[in-house]
Amino acid sequence: MKRRYRKTVKIALVLVYLVICAGAIVRMTGSGMGCPDWPKCFGYYIPPTDVSDLQFKPNHEYKKGIVIIVDEALQVAKSKFVSGEQLDLSNWEPYTAHDYAIFNPLHTWVEYINRLIGALSGIPILIFTIMSIWLWKDRKRFLILSIITVLAMAFQAWLGKTVVDSNLAPYKITIHMVMALVIVGILLYLIFISRPVERLKIKDVLFRNILIFAVLLTLVQIILGTQVRQFVDVQNKLFGYLNWDITTTAPLNFYVHRSLSILVVLVNGFLFFRNKKLGLGYQKLNFVMLCLGIEIATGIAMYYFNFPFTSQPLHLAIATILIGIQFYILLESTQTRELKATN
Repeated sequence: MKRRYRKTVKIALVLVYLVICAGAIVRMTGSGMGCPDWPKCFGYYIPPTDVSDLQFKPNHEYKKGIVIIVDEALQVAKSKFVSGEQLDLSNWEPYTAHDYAIFNPLHTWVEYINRLIGALSGIPILIFTIMSIWLWKDRKRFLILSIITVLAMAFQAWLGKTVVDSNLAPYKITIHMVMALVIVGILLYLIFISRPVERLKIKDVLFRNILIFAVLLTLVQIILGTQVRQFVDVQNKLFGYLNWDITTTAPLNFYVHRSLSILVVLVNGFLFFRNKKLGLGYQKLNFVMLCLGIEIATGIAMYYFNFPFTSQPLHLAIATILIGIQFYILLESTQTRELKATN
């Protein structure tokens, strides 16, 4: 049971990372308001494919909550009814959460797929939470943390609703991103405490302290990155998709983000070489350096080559994988043995 539990948590982790990647694609394509309501999309469980589906239809049966666009505004059916020959607004009420009322089929379906993956990621979380009941006597932490994960996913879903209702307020997008990383952290901890017995790593206080700093530094970089991304979104709205030059218009936080990347490389480089020198046993640092290499490459591509296709979501996805690996190494550093020989 414990082995199946751990495997299910891993599946959930992969799906949560897929949600993060899908969210990055949503932002890259500007599809964040593709579904202007939540949790449905224009009032449908399966969204429309043509704008005609959102226009008033005479002698048509409407269900409660169905959305139509009238005079560049959203109207929501108050209850189930059959329309007459003319639009009767007494059957409808304005959608007041925001004033965004644009239908773009590509944006709608990109956002819908993002939500679909999000819902799918909740399935293994519910499954391993049920499984944790049978493991209560052996590991009480499993059930407690599993329930916390379910609650965190519910909170994340609510945050997603607030993001849509606010018409993509930047600070809410950042909170939404950080909460996703919190869920990743909980899942990684569950994977760690449910692992088979492994050989202990060698204790090194300096290594662990610098590692903590590295994790926090990566988190700061991700937060700064979401703010830079918001600037890109605004520029795209003002001048057209990537029809502008970041080298002449970039804000201060972009340069802070870029400058801190040098510190990220130096700090993680120090950890990598200290691990090699002292033989501490943290093999996952190889993946940390690989992630950093990809981050540098995509960062250079975005700045000097005007955001090549997929460079933005790849940059964010690798950053979230990077902090996940760093956090797992940090967990490993909590269980160490003393080094017998002096180095």
